[in-house]
Amino acid sequence: MDLILKVKDLSKNFGPKKAVDRISFGVSRGQILGLLGPNGAGKTTAIRMIMGILSPDSGIIDFRFNGPSRTLDKSKIGYLPEDRGLYEDVKVCDNLVYLAGLKRIPAGEARQEALSWLERLDLSAYADQKLEKLSKGMQQKVQFVASILHHPPLVLFDEPFSGLDPVNQDFFKEIIRELQAEGTTILLSAHQMNLVEELCDSIFMINRGREVLSGGLQEIKEGYRENIVELRYDPAEEGGFLKTIPGLRILQEQPGLAVMRYSGGAGINELLQEFASRVTITAVTVEKPPLHEIFIETVRERGEAVEVA
Repeated sequence: MDLILKVKDLSKNFGPKKAVDRISFGVSRGQILGLLGPNGAGKTTAIRMIMGILSPDSGIIDFRFNGPSRTLDKSKIGYLPEDRGLYEDVKVCDNLVYLAGLKRIPAGEARQEALSWLERLDLSAYADQKLEKLSKGMQQKVQFVASILHHPPLVLFDEPFSGLDPVNQDFFKEIIRELQAEGTTILLSAHQMNLVEELCDSIFMINRGREVLSGGLQEIKEGYRENIVELRYDPAEEGGFLKTIPGLRILQEQPGLAVMRYSGGAGINELLQEFASRVTITAVTVEKPPLHEIFIETVRERGEAVEVA
């Protein structure tokens, strides 16, 4: 793997509370890694240590833009913080130009780039308005632009969808995919797992500061034992046999339709053959549960409660 960022045994305590407890992960060039977990799980603390805002109690953070290094070069990193990092009494475009200047982008170039982004995000009319005049969702858009205006090779998004309606959430996801297609490496922190799982190549799930699951998204889903099965069949036929199949749990049932969870020892093909031998199938789907459900079940199997802020 061509790692851009490597974190090893990273820990941070606040008094007796272990906010981050010996986590290790890497982000490869051009990859989207999802740092996922509920509010209060330690995601923001981890990102703030990577950004140099907080000092870790222990652990190593290596940036590998040009070979291994522990030096944080902020001109090569974009950062969208969970909390606003803009100046509310400064005009929107001036905010963007100033922050780009801190990343060594000339003012003229930064202004042109900023105006282009504001137009794309339907914020052109607010370019010369003070940030405080904008809604929370609009401010989040401006913050997003500030994080990518200097074309960094690595971007850290901490709760990028906060304050956005579903339409703008989808728009942000589209831009994030574009950034990846251009070769940008992205560390994406979020608590809305089902919202972001479609974006991520790999995930690192965290609860109470500790790793819960990590790896490729498909690998994690395929490794989960349970499947969601939706069976549609001739409503005139009897579906009572479903209750006799080991490992099959019925969630919803009505004539001609059964929605189930399956964790039996027989394979899916064998299960479908059993269906076909008993009823006339009109449609059947098999899929893994959403990532959020896999997370919750894994935490419970470990005998832990889910951290909530």
